[in-house]
Amino acid sequence: MLIPVKAFAAAKDRLAPALGAAERAELARDMATHVVQSAGPLPAAVVCDDRVVADWADSVGAAVVWRPGTGLNGAVRSGVDHLRDAGYERVIVAHGDLPQAGSLAPLGDWPGVTLVPDRRNDGTNVIALPSDCLFEFAYGKGSFARHFAEAQRLGRSLRILRDPALGLDIDLPADLRELAVRS
Repeated sequence: MLIPVKAFAAAKDRLAPALGAAERAELARDMATHVVQSAGPLPAAVVCDDRVVADWADSVGAAVVWRPGTGLNGAVRSGVDHLRDAGYERVIVAHGDLPQAGSLAPLGDWPGVTLVPDRRNDGTNVIALPSDCLFEFAYGKGSFARHFAEAQRLGRSLRILRDPALGLDIDLPADLRELAVRS
């Protein structure tokens, strides 16, 4: 399992209308901890470029894949390559802002590419894929459509999993309200 995690102090800026800086950092850390725990029984690796995040990852039992200056897409690509080189045949990439994630391990059972879109069918919250797949990650607005097209371009079998729990990522104040309704 590979979990990209941004510096907690810089995370979740779009939540500023609803939460102060310290609250956003705490929320980001709590959600990332939950996602690491949801990886079990699979080993978790956190790809990051921040020492505070690296220390936190170590404290929660996750391996650290240190990738400064690569941006999200480069960090994920490099992290998948790192896990492939370590002998993993499949990698599940799950973002650290999934507060309702259950066990993520079953997502690795599909031999092709699995995409889990966000609840708006815009972003991609989870991708499971063979580690030797030369998948070009393209996170950001509209990433689900780009990742769908990439799986097709590669000719990989594709599974789309629309899961309400995994579809809820926390980016906007409306997502916090949705989380409160579901809790």
